[in-house]
Amino acid sequence: MNIPIIAIDGPSASGKGTIAERVAERLGFHVLDSGALYRLTALYAMRKGVALTDEAAVAALAASLPAEFRQGEVWLAGENVGQAIRAEEVGEGASKVAALPAVREALLARQRAYAQAPGLVADGRDMGTVVFPQAQIKVFLTASPEARAERRYKQLIEKGNSANLPDLVRDMRARDERDTRRAVAPLKPAPDAVVLDSTAMNIDQVVEAVLECYRASRN
Repeated sequence: MNIPIIAIDGPSASGKGTIAERVAERLGFHVLDSGALYRLTALYAMRKGVALTDEAAVAALAASLPAEFRQGEVWLAGENVGQAIRAEEVGEGASKVAALPAVREALLARQRAYAQAPGLVADGRDMGTVVFPQAQIKVFLTASPEARAERRYKQLIEKGNSANLPDLVRDMRARDERDTRRAVAPLKPAPDAVVLDSTAMNIDQVVEAVLECYRASRN
């Protein structure tokens, strides 16, 4: 079956998760938050006392990750960890384990299994380049580091967490550098991706832009 796939890639805090959720809801498609799998892997390794630089050990955890996505909630070994995986420390850890080839390989089949009828919206950093190169629609969603850091800052403050905007900008730039320079599946637009800079766009405008790309592909 030729299952429609919309791949949305982009750097940290570019809004791709929110956009993927909204687009999937509009179309009645399934959604894959691939970043959550890497965050779960990092969190699981941290809790197991496994060094994030131990590629073989982290890959083994990724291969048997006791994770579930149920009704918009994220579970790890029977615990709701939706809040825990959004911590900045876990995000940094996810960026580190995502640079390990064996970890990416361990999670590849798991991600591809999400492609089910009636369709899938997948967000991450290599959805259009590695995981779903056959995707009909590929979007690379970006924004300036300052705009992304400000969005993350607002999210953290709204959830009652402490945050420092200059630190977030610095961390954002460091994560971009690490993600774009890693040897395996570096962050970059697919050759046939539509690049959307959302710095001056709101959520509704980005959602409509992605839906328009999808509609155009169906004509």
